[in-house]
Amino acid sequence: MTTATMGPFVAFAVIIVVSGGVAGAPYLGKFIGKLSELHHGVSGEVYAVDGRTLYLKDFTYDGQGPAAYFYASTSKNANSAGFRLRDENGSPEVIRRYRKEGVTLTLPEGKTLNNIKIFYVWCEEFEVNFGDVKIPRNFDYPKPQKIEPLKGVHAISSDPIVIVDAQTLLVPNLSYDGEAPDAKFWVGRGPKPSPQGIRVPDENGKMEPLRRYDRKTVVLTLPGDLTVFDIGHFGIWCEAFTVDFGHVQIPQNVNVPPSLKMLGVSPQSKLNCEVLYDDLAFEVRWAVAGDSIVLQLVAKLDDREYMSFGISGDDSRSEMIGGDVVVAWVDKETSKGFAEDYHLAAKSQCSGPTGSCPDNRLQENTNNVRLLNAAMVNGYSIVTYQRPLKPSDEYDRQIHTNRSQAIIWAIGPLNQRNEVSFHSHYTKGDQFLDFGRPAKWNCPMPEGEQPSMKSTTTAPSRSRNAEKRRGSTNNRKEVADNERSASRTRPTERRRGNTKPVPTPAPVAKRDAWEIPPIKCYEPEDGVFYAQMGPTGGKRGYPAITGHVGWGISWYINGLLIPEINVVRGKTYTFVVEGGFDSEVAAKYHPFYITDDPVGGYEYKTPEEKKNVRIFAGAVAAKDGSVKPTGTGRLCHWTQQGDLEADDFESFGAYQRTLELKCDQGEPGVIQWTPDKDTPDTVYYQCFTHRYLGWKINVHDKCDEQPAASEPEAAIAPAPADLEQSPSIRTESMFQK
Repeated sequence: MTTATMGPFVAFAVIIVVSGGVAGAPYLGKFIGKLSELHHGVSGEVYAVDGRTLYLKDFTYDGQGPAAYFYASTSKNANSAGFRLRDENGSPEVIRRYRKEGVTLTLPEGKTLNNIKIFYVWCEEFEVNFGDVKIPRNFDYPKPQKIEPLKGVHAISSDPIVIVDAQTLLVPNLSYDGEAPDAKFWVGRGPKPSPQGIRVPDENGKMEPLRRYDRKTVVLTLPGDLTVFDIGHFGIWCEAFTVDFGHVQIPQNVNVPPSLKMLGVSPQSKLNCEVLYDDLAFEVRWAVAGDSIVLQLVAKLDDREYMSFGISGDDSRSEMIGGDVVVAWVDKETSKGFAEDYHLAAKSQCSGPTGSCPDNRLQENTNNVRLLNAAMVNGYSIVTYQRPLKPSDEYDRQIHTNRSQAIIWAIGPLNQRNEVSFHSHYTKGDQFLDFGRPAKWNCPMPEGEQPSMKSTTTAPSRSRNAEKRRGSTNNRKEVADNERSASRTRPTERRRGNTKPVPTPAPVAKRDAWEIPPIKCYEPEDGVFYAQMGPTGGKRGYPAITGHVGWGISWYINGLLIPEINVVRGKTYTFVVEGGFDSEVAAKYHPFYITDDPVGGYEYKTPEEKKNVRIFAGAVAAKDGSVKPTGTGRLCHWTQQGDLEADDFESFGAYQRTLELKCDQGEPGVIQWTPDKDTPDTVYYQCFTHRYLGWKINVHDKCDEQPAASEPEAAIAPAPADLEQSPSIRTESMFQK
């Protein structure tokens, strides 16, 4: 892939080393008030940096309280009903001693200065307020502001410019023909440019004449201590010929956040960056900051997709099970960002105490990730977060800074709970990172240039074509060993090696659902259905058919992906079930049952939810009142062969021909069901332990359809005489110990 097209940009000043307050900082955000000085020497001034960030100037506390924490509350009073804030390093522990220090704090997820009314230092052991400040009603906190777009000669144009903070400008979709000999980004006092203005480094921190831009988004940082409060305009200026190519005016006293530099946060001179998945421009950027690490994930995601990155469950190889990852995404409607701490106990969706679960679902107060910033920039999701290097609970893994360790990553859809579903792209082969290495930028750059942070606090620009998803790639690579070249201007070359060429499939015209033929009410003649597991079929399979995000697996009935089944009241049907019987392995345990619930996953529903659900087959009530599944049998799984992705196939029939049925050793399960007059017209076949794996059963009073004389009936293989030894419809058996 070449890197000559538009790519994502974002200010990455949050890759930080916290260093205390800057003497005489001219702007720290919007002043809220002084802390009341009640106990233990608490004092300082409180500023709003943005809607979720507070800055404490000259904060002082003697550290002698037995259990003091930063607190905030949605009520007007300082009391135990409030909630804790993690300290400036993201630690949930008791706060330390401070002596006139600058402290940056982030409100918990879901809390903003719109809904809190007081900030205070609180002793939990004795329930004492050491000092507080009230948040004014209808407080207008600083936020990024849009201004006019650039327009001018030499084909200069852009979308409306965003003042991100007091020292950062975002110029979306900038175009310039590159023909002028000495064009520079330019700012100055007053409403119009002049030779007395000030050069602004480009997105790579360089002062060279500007090259051509073709609808490219750039992030610029004002040089030195210059802020938007010191200037009246921004534009592009030809320095050699003193010509204004186009400019916009900067409003006076604009209410924007301070830059992190103004808060005493110093950027690294260089940043680490590695490409995780070229096709979606998925990158991880990081810097170690004391006892914590700050990471930024960047990717070209579809709506309601997540990106995840973290530490392998095995330091010596990339292993999902036991992994400690952060799942991140940006809501494209609200632009709100999320970063959740996850423990990967099993290759399945989170069900009860197992699966791929947020730490907070497993145990309260175990989310050890601090969201720092999130943005959508030119279609790229960008999430920056901080986490401790050392484990904070049993679900975390150590991040080493003295050696390489295995990492894992994935991209996939979010389910209805905003939790992970089965990944569409993931780590292939073993991948390693040395988080403590000297800073090295191993991501593609325009013209092969490495980023320099000497004069800018922004991440350098990158260009890539991530609009087209190309299916699987054989990039089994080891990233970030110290011998690799820093230049990555042609990232596809490393994948050419021994990759076996495959024919390019015909492009899919539309992402409509595959047409899955329904099982009609007169078929099969003996009323026997074989229920097995298989893949969801990409975007044209389960999610397109049902309108719900799946977990990457779903029921196959008589070899078809979640077909609608038509049955007749009064007739008895037999389901030969091969969805797994080992309840200790959640990813291989899918009891089959029939219910009026379109969601499934009865086992982990709340008591209130269970009261509203009817089960018609596949479960029995135990003596203790609990419901136990009966639709269990050995696991048979339709497995795709070859290198193509499901989305590469125009029809299910073409995709089906790549599937091979593989079965574990054991016996199938058998359940029988006779729908009657009390059975609803629509019921569902589902998995007892997981949500959204099945689909509809239509119940009729009689079967009005019959096969046409010219229509050959489908030949259904009869049930094997010896179910204990033979799999149901299948091509090959794979016995596993």
